Amino acid sequence: MVRRRVVVEGRVQGVGYRAACAARARVAGVGGRVRNLPDGRVEAVFEGPPASVDALVAWCEHGPAFAHVHCVRVTDEPPRGESVFHVA
Repeated sequence: MVRRRVVVEGRVQGVGYRAACAARARVAGVGGRVRNLPDGRVEAVFEGPPASVDALVAWCEHGPAFAHVHCVRVTDEPPRGESVFHVA
């Protein structure tokens, strides 16, 4: 299991980014959360099998159809045993 924190910059709020991210994470069986940050960025944390987490991190680089992603920052974190994905 791996855990990665992703912070996404660009036009990522108000375009369905969190809902699309959560749907993909749940289908992949990955735990964690996604939330809007006050400065207009989106933060997601994914925890699960490396291949599934890597696929979600790659998806974050473009997001849903109406998003315009400018930058994605990824940080590895110690796994916490999360198995459910939440929208905050």
